[in-house]
Amino acid sequence: MPSFDIVSEASLVEVRNALDQANKEIANRFDFKGSDARIEQKERELTAYADDEFKLGQVRDVLLAKFAKRGVDVRFLEHGDPQKISGDKLKQPITIRHGVSGDLAKRIVRLVKDSKLKVQASIQGDTVRVTGAKRDDLQAAIALLRKEVTDVPLGYENFRD
Repeated sequence: MPSFDIVSEASLVEVRNALDQANKEIANRFDFKGSDARIEQKERELTAYADDEFKLGQVRDVLLAKFAKRGVDVRFLEHGDPQKISGDKLKQPITIRHGVSGDLAKRIVRLVKDSKLKVQASIQGDTVRVTGAKRDDLQAAIALLRKEVTDVPLGYENFRD
């Protein structure tokens, strides 16, 4: 029976490359000379450091530009609230989303069921598996999901005939 999986994953290699490029640009920019502006990564958690609110915004802008240039969708990022550390310095946690969340998975299953296509969707951990009798029905389901779900980047993998 033909099937495919719906996932939501950022390429960690490209995230690392974008992060290295962003840190390099921050180190070379004139408006960051003498400041402690940088971005650090621990697994799927990024932390942006800066001297004040304005520079923190600039660090985020540089990071988003590098993500866009490397082809990583910025919708994977969830920005936390800026926190004060010593003196005027700030840090902001940024998490990289991984997997299809429970609410989104339920929404995807509901969309597939309401579409009246001859396919079934089931939640399997942090992925959603869609199965159907015909390949054309599966392609119609992918087209439907691309049109309806725009707030989170989705990937369609493991297409089997």
